Formats: sequence, C-alpha cells, structure tokens
Amino acid sequence: MKFQIDDVTVYFPYDHIYPEQYAYMVELKRTLDARGHCLLEMPTGTGKTIALLSLITSYTLSKPHNPVKLIYCTRTVHEMEKTLAELKLLHNYQLRHLGNHAAILAIGLSSRKNLCVNPTVLAAENRDSVDAACRKLTASWVRAAAVANPNVPSCEFFEQFERDREGTVLPPGVYTLQDLRAFGKAKRWCPYFLARRMVEAANVVVYSYQYLLDPKVAGIISKELQKESVVVFDEAHNIDNVCIEALSVSVRRQTLEGARRNLSKMQQEIERFKATDAGRLRQEYNRLVEGLAQGGNLPMTDAWLQNPALPDDILKEAVPGNIRKAEHFLHVLRRLVQYLEDRLGNENVEKELPLVFVKSINTQAGIDQKTLKFCYDRLHSLMMTLEITDTDEFLHIQTICDFATLVGTYARGFSIIFEPFDERMPHIPDPVLQLSCHDASVAIKPVFDRFQSVVITSGTLSPIDLYPRLLNFNPVVSRSFTMSLTRECICPMVLTRGSDQLPVSTKFDMRSDLGVVRNYGRLLLEMVSVVPDGVVCFFVSYSYMDGIVNSWNESGILKEIMQHKLVFIETQDVVETTLALDNYRKACDCGRGAVFFSVARGKVAEGIDFDRHYGRLVIMYGVPFQYTLSKILVARLEYLRETFQIKEGDFLTFDALRQAAQCVGRVIRSKADYGMMIFADKRYSRHDKRSKLPGWILSHLRDAHLNLSTDMALHIAREFLRKMAQPYDKTGSGSGRKTLLSQDDLERMGQGITNEMLF
Repeated sequence: MKFQIDDVTVYFPYDHIYPEQYAYMVELKRTLDARGHCLLEMPTGTGKTIALLSLITSYTLSKPHNPVKLIYCTRTVHEMEKTLAELKLLHNYQLRHLGNHAAILAIGLSSRKNLCVNPTVLAAENRDSVDAACRKLTASWVRAAAVANPNVPSCEFFEQFERDREGTVLPPGVYTLQDLRAFGKAKRWCPYFLARRMVEAANVVVYSYQYLLDPKVAGIISKELQKESVVVFDEAHNIDNVCIEALSVSVRRQTLEGARRNLSKMQQEIERFKATDAGRLRQEYNRLVEGLAQGGNLPMTDAWLQNPALPDDILKEAVPGNIRKAEHFLHVLRRLVQYLEDRLGNENVEKELPLVFVKSINTQAGIDQKTLKFCYDRLHSLMMTLEITDTDEFLHIQTICDFATLVGTYARGFSIIFEPFDERMPHIPDPVLQLSCHDASVAIKPVFDRFQSVVITSGTLSPIDLYPRLLNFNPVVSRSFTMSLTRECICPMVLTRGSDQLPVSTKFDMRSDLGVVRNYGRLLLEMVSVVPDGVVCFFVSYSYMDGIVNSWNESGILKEIMQHKLVFIETQDVVETTLALDNYRKACDCGRGAVFFSVARGKVAEGIDFDRHYGRLVIMYGVPFQYTLSKILVARLEYLRETFQIKEGDFLTFDALRQAAQCVGRVIRSKADYGMMIFADKRYSRHDKRSKLPGWILSHLRDAHLNLSTDMALHIAREFLRKMAQPYDKTGSGSGRKTLLSQDDLERMGQGITNEMLF
C-alpha cells in the first residue's frame, strides 16, 4: 500500500497496516524532520522493523536532493538476517512502483567467520583464529612474498578481488550474508572485503552494535560514514550495558602469562630483524620521531584493531621518546606486566580511581600517564613492523595495552577494581583486576554528536525517562505505543502465594525455603496439566535453577511434570542449549508438549522467540535482580547516584524489570498469537515494581489478577484458553476499533490514529 505522511509518500509492502505502525512512523518522521534523536517503545510482534525501514527509505526517496543513509544496528546475526529479509521484500515492492528510481544498495556486514568463503580459513575454530588465518594470507607483506615466491600461500579470492580493483562494485540490491557469500563465490571475490569496501557507498548498512559503539572496531569499519545518516539501535533495552562493556577490560593471571609469552616472541622477532633487516626498525623509529601515525594509509588487510579510546580523546601528537625504540617499548611493557602481577598477588579487595592507579604505576614501575596513553598505538605500529600475522596468539598483550591506554586516557566514569576471588566461590582463588566503565554515555556520545538522527527502539524501554539520563542525551521524541487488539490475547498474572496460601518469592531469605520451592513446583505441575504445547520457565540465575530442579527431582515433582510434558534445560554450553531448543520445538510440533527451563539475562531470554505453539505460557520465577554484592555493580550505582542523581533502588528495579519484561515478551510475536505470563513473586504485586513494566503489558494486567494463588491462576488459565479457542475477527471491524487499516482507512482517519496509539 501507498500513503502520505505530511510531504512523504510511504511505500509499505503489505495491504494493511496496524494503527501503532502508522503512529510509530509519524513519530519517526518528526524525529527525522527535527534532525534529532528519539526513544520509541513499541510492543513485540507489531511490525516495528518494517515500519522503520518503510518510513526511512521512503523519506530518502521523497528527498532525493538530500538523501540520508540508514545504519541499522542489531544485536545478533539472526536479527541482521531477519532485517535484511524484510528490507528485500520492501525493496522489491518499491521497485514495482517506482522502477529503477527506487534502486538502493543495502548490505549486511559481519565478521570474517560469517562472510569468508576460503575453506582453509574457515577451518579455524573461533572468530579470532579465523581473523588471524585471513591475515596470514592477505597481509601486504605476505602478498609481496607470494609474488616473489609462488610457494607462499595466499588467498585466491582476495587476489582476484584486488586484480579487479576498479570493477569491484556490487550492483544495486539488498544483500544478506548468504547473498554476499554466493556473489563472492560466483565472481571469485572476497565477500568480507567487498562488503567493507561497499559500506561507504551503500544506502543501507546493517551490522552489529559493536561496529559503532566499540572504538577498536568502529575506528576501522565506521570511520568514513557521513553525518547525514540515521542510526537505528534495534532491541536496544540493554544498550547501556553494551556501551559499558565496550570500554571495560579485565586482566587475569592467564592474561599476564600470555602477555609474557607474547613479549618473548616479539623480542625474538626484533633480534631476527636486527640481524636480517635492521633498516625496518630504523624506518619505524624515524617515522615515530616525525610523529607520523601509521593508521592513515594502511592497506585494508593490514589494519588491525584501532585505539580503544574514543577518537576525540586520542592525543594528536608524536609517540613519547622513551617508547620509540622497539626494545625500550618492550622493556616498558615488561615493567607494566610485572606491576600488574604484583597487584594480582594481593589478598584484599581494592577499588581505585584511574588517577590514583596511574600515580601508583608511575611511582612503582616508572611509567608515566602519557606513555600509558600511547601503549596501544605503539603496539600496533610494532606488530606491523615485525610483520606479525597470527594476531589470535597476541590477544593477551593487546588486552594489557588496551588496559594501559584506557587507564591513561580516562579519569572520570571509570574505576579499577581488584578482587582476589569470586565472592560466590570464596574457596577458589581467581584474582582479577578490572578496569570498569560506569558511564554508558562515554561510548555513545560520539554517535550522538556525529550523526544526524539516532533512533533507540525496543519492545521494553520502560521506564522510558531513565534512558536519556543513563545515556546523557535529549531526545526530540520519546514515546511508548500501545498494542491494538481485537481480542485480549495477552493474559499477564501476578502470583503471590501457593495453593497453601504461603507467600512465594526468590528474595534471598526465602528462596531456599522448602515451602516456596514446593509451591513453585506445584504451580508448574498444575499449569502443564491444562496448558497445551510449549511452556517456558525463566529463573533468576543458573545456580538457583540448578538448586530448584534438584529439589523438584528429589521430591518427585519433576517426574509428575514429565508425565504431562518433556523437560528441556538451558545450560551455559551454546551447543547443548541449541540441541535442547531443537528438541523442545520437535516435542511441541508433534503434540507431546514440552517445558523449557531457562535463565533471565541468558542467551535464550535475549534472542529466542517462543511464538505460536512454542510458547503458550511463560512463568517468571522471581525478580531477576543483578548480584547486588558485585563490587563493579556497587561502584556503578555509586557513580550513577553522584553523577546523574539516579537512586540505587530505582536503577536496580528498572534493570530487573526490563529483564523480566524481556523474558515474558518472548511468547507474543504477532497479533494472531496468544499467551499467558505469570510473574511468580509477591514483590510484583507492589506498585513501585509493577509500574516499571512496559505499558503494553500493564494495560492487560487487571486488578483482579494482581494477588493470585495457584488455584486461582489455574482457573484464569482455563478460562483464557477456552476464550482463545473461539474464532475471532482479525480486522476488528465488528468491535468498532479497527486493528488492521487499509489505504482508504488511512486517508479517512488521518492524524487521529497517532494520538489514539500513544500512552
């Protein structure tokens, strides 16, 4: 269908549109017109992705003199592929209506592991090994050696790509990762470097958050992107945690041992070069004396990771004299490693600010702040000079230089925390020194400053007013949308007590209570006897899930549950969990029914959909608070209180409730779907906790469902399932409130829809 929003003709590839999609597009257009940033919360299963893509591509088509580039950031490769598939459908629709005038180039960009087509490189087991295997075949010095000696292995795909250099362009179209690999194989070109080269020219780029938020990667991939770009962070409820992880570094014993091995290897390489090619080391020294950075003119294959500090914080001056010579630099690194080793030998928990830590390094190891700042760039330069290709083996020394550069660069928003053991396992010594970033706004600030509009969107952004404070920005639009339904297909309930009227909760003083464990087991047993197909249970942690499943096993409850449905469990092993999910789906498909035990904040809670018969009921056992005794969390809470005036309790509740909402939101993935959500903890009945759930869940949570026991919940579940079994009117034309709008409806109703859909 085709419709107008003010001066923009929107091309939408379906015959009908949801009212909330239309309202979402109107708010998105306001943001683009204002050239500002926005926060938009839209319920899951309401076509958020296609609404975003339709509006932004149509906006560009309507303003050909001032086109905007779309940078769409996703969390996983699976989400990237889904986004590109939707875009392909939309692009074909626009081509049918507008012909070649609507042609665009859209690409997905991922790591070499997901794009490489060279079988010898792909044989490596993990991402770092694949990157290193690629460098061994494509680094400029390897290729130069291969020209002189045909026996030196090189990559035929990259060589062909370089030979056809002038003609290596992608024709217009939408390319998924699979399409890029197929195109690369057909042309005998390297798909990874082809995608890298096309990032600048593409109208739409879909890639991971890290490519924009992690300075080490963004400095290589996203350096040349134009200001006239719209950046979309999809499923961005955890964006503050992604920003913090991008600027945090941990150093353990294994890191230091690996760094020592790396330094010895580099020392041997320096001796070898001195004997065979001393000119190279002299050249590097002269270049550093002149203050020439090496990053500017490196071939694409040689660029390793960039400086971990943000671009504006990197010193634009020459490398200090005391680390210009390779041997002197290694000597400095050895002293730094020795200092960190001494710190790891302590037996007390310590917390220091970066300035205090830097002063201590200067006093004890004789390394000043400026030298620390340059560690990463100097290491990068030395690795290039020594022609090191197996970068996966040098990750340890890279981590040490990461740590040094960040400590030397940032004074505010960071702290250094030393823990001799994990508090949950005090008998196992596991010393760790962590440079922890507490301020999410540090990593995302360059994105807000650099690009025209940034859209942060997700199904769970409540309370929406906390994000501008956490990320320190002023959105021009901040909105939450409801879900228009013709029938009440969501049934949230708060269960506060078991059938014996004992309260249930995972509060620390109650969680091991046998009465609570028994009531939780009885709840699941009663539910699996009436709910068809799939049931998903989320627990607050792996250790709690292990304990409760053990108790249920000993008391025979698990055996009774398995008479109704098969039981599958998420573990910390990705392969095991994938296998369990496959079998869970098979059990649901064949009618046997299944229960899946999972963990909040785990892989399943974040990225797996339990739509249709795969999830008719989700039970959230407890409130998934973070481990509140964690030193890093305590330091972050302190910083948030002092800097942004965010109270500890408010942040912890907000964080726990967004995780809970993320878990229960897995069951509704479209409006034709239906499912029940049980919040099994007495704390959810309190208004201060409950009010932080997304509006689209709260709007279906009736007062009568706020204080239920197991038998009352069972009665409500039976009634709900009976109601859902009846045929229903999908368009809502009978109920007076339409949930599917045609082109004519839009023309008649106009702007009124927007106001109706907002909270």
